Formats: sequence, C-alpha cells, structure tokens
Amino acid sequence: MSSTELFAHDDILDDDPVDAQGRPLEVLHDREYRVRAFRLAADRVLIRGGVRDQKPPGLYLDIDPDPLTIHHMQVDLEVAYPSMEIVAARVHMEVHPNIECTRIEPHYEKLVGLSIARGFTHQVRELFGGPRACTHTTALLQAMAPVAIQCMWSMRASDAQRSEGAAERVPMKRSDMWKMNLNTCHVWAEDSDVVARYAAGGTFEVPVFAQERMVQLGMTAEDWARRMGS
Repeated sequence: MSSTELFAHDDILDDDPVDAQGRPLEVLHDREYRVRAFRLAADRVLIRGGVRDQKPPGLYLDIDPDPLTIHHMQVDLEVAYPSMEIVAARVHMEVHPNIECTRIEPHYEKLVGLSIARGFTHQVRELFGGPRACTHTTALLQAMAPVAIQCMWSMRASDAQRSEGAAERVPMKRSDMWKMNLNTCHVWAEDSDVVARYAAGGTFEVPVFAQERMVQLGMTAEDWARRMGS
C-alpha cells in the first residue's frame, strides 16, 4: 500500500464562501502543502515535502480547460533521530516561472548540519530568506519542521510496534520527549502549567485527538503509555 492510501483525502477547508446573494465567490488561487515522514532506520527519518500553486482553469489562459500549475517545489530532508540534525538535503523544482529559478537548488545544501528543532525557523530565514533563495521553497521548509518534531513521538510508537527487535530502539531520556516542544506554542511556553507538570515528573496525558478514538477501540491510557514509551 502506498503512503497516499494511508491518509484521509477529504478537503480540509470549509465549503466555499458566498457573496451577499449566496453566489460562490470567484476562485483565484490554490496553494497546497504536503509533508510526509518516513522511517529510514532506527536513527534516521526522511521528511519529504512539496508545495504547489495552481490557478483555476481559464484564468490565465482563457481557453485552457485545466488548472495551471505555476509553482511546484519538492524537498527531501534526512534527519538523525533523536538529535534532530539534518544530515542530507535535496531540493527539486518541478515547475517554476523563470529559467534561473533552479540555480538556487544547490544552495539548500547549507541545511546539512542544522538542527531542525531548536532555532530552525530563525536559521532558515537567515540563510534562505528573501533574495537569498526561493521564497516558496523556504516557506515549505518552515512547514516541514513541525512534522520532524512530531516524528519524535511517531518513532516511539514505531519502536513499540517493532518491540520484538528491541535492539532497534534508540535510547531517549524522558525529558527530551517533551523539551522538544518547549516554547513552540502557548501550551508549551516555559512558564505554562503543562511544562511545569512534566518538569515535575508528571505523566504524559493522552492527547485530546486520541481520546475519543481510544474509547471507540476499547483502549486505555495504559495502552497509550505503553505504545508511546512514556
């Protein structure tokens, strides 16, 4: 089964907006991000991302019956786990407006050696912001970083699934499991109740997104802790 078949494909946006008379508004543009992560080894993750911009049929070319892709960039990042250091990077521009666009692809090799966790967004802006690189590829990189962080937990679950091969499991301190999220949002602010609870050794709570599904499946919080190694 391909990775595409594993996930939901329904539209993540609400129904199209309408004007005061209830008529659909004219559609001008569609931007789509897709980021997917793969286990390469017990200590290595591949983060693959793509961004695509499309114009609706007939907007730019009035007799064209199909949507027109104007940008399509892809990025592959190999990330060491659990250090979260980028060890390989590749950028490929599938569709671009100017012949010169692809000249910047090798510049993104400067990603190698960076941590995709702490300070990554700032470093990306410094190295690849504005005229220093491709604005669309750089925006894609910033969308890929949170996926890498979420893979810390995915790798724990994958390790548990492979528990028969215990030698594959990469040792990881309990504190590292939550410190990766420190100051990434208001919930994980260093002075928040959540951080205070975990810093004091509190147990990891079952996320809200999993609670209802677990009830349906007859699973318990202990099942979650065992799966996530927490």
